[in-house]
Amino acid sequence: MTLSPARAGNLVARVSEALRAEITEGRLKPGDRLPSEARLTEAHGVSRTVVREAIAALRADRLVEARQGAGVFVLEAPVPERAPFQNIDYVRLSSMIEMLELRTAVEMEAAGLAATRRSAQQEERIIDAYRAVSAAIAAGEPTTAADYDLHLAIAEATNNPRFPEFLAMVGGNVIPRQALQNTGPAAEDAAPQPYLVQIQEEHDRIVTAILAGDEEGARQAMRVHLRGAQGRYRMLLRG
Repeated sequence: MTLSPARAGNLVARVSEALRAEITEGRLKPGDRLPSEARLTEAHGVSRTVVREAIAALRADRLVEARQGAGVFVLEAPVPERAPFQNIDYVRLSSMIEMLELRTAVEMEAAGLAATRRSAQQEERIIDAYRAVSAAIAAGEPTTAADYDLHLAIAEATNNPRFPEFLAMVGGNVIPRQALQNTGPAAEDAAPQPYLVQIQEEHDRIVTAILAGDEEGARQAMRVHLRGAQGRYRMLLRG
């Protein structure tokens, strides 16, 4: 009897998952040889073709390897690849400079695209986020979250989901006010008021250009903003 492709695929998945469970749960350890095709065929009540395809799936995931004339053996579990942006030390100024250089490249383009693609609703979101930064500064409250939200609102206004995904991936810690303190982990709201006012003036130029539909002006304003931040961090790094 010939099995339908769907039926055969289900059997392959069932056998491969059963073998995978034996490996991940330690019943089959690195260096152990898998049972022969004949024994697996009998144990799972399937054809040799199904067993071979199930083993091929495990080989694709680097869980097992075939050795000429010896059989199929379990491999050491692969080391998971480090997710991007997971090894950033936000306390080290050099790491902040690296991230600012990357953000400059990405967010300059985001600002330019936002100037040409934003919707009326996205304009309102940008304005609201900008005003939230101003309100936090005026009240003497921490501004990191509001600052990040403004940059996120601009990224969303590109109408390209990859831009906000990038900012979400690197997270709000790309704007750590405590990095401005050269004497340890000071609270964020201890950032100097003149500095915060300067940052908001730079934000104002970015937002104004976006709302005016000035693509190149928005790019340039974002460049000045983030390159200025790089310069300020470099001054701190030089001590």
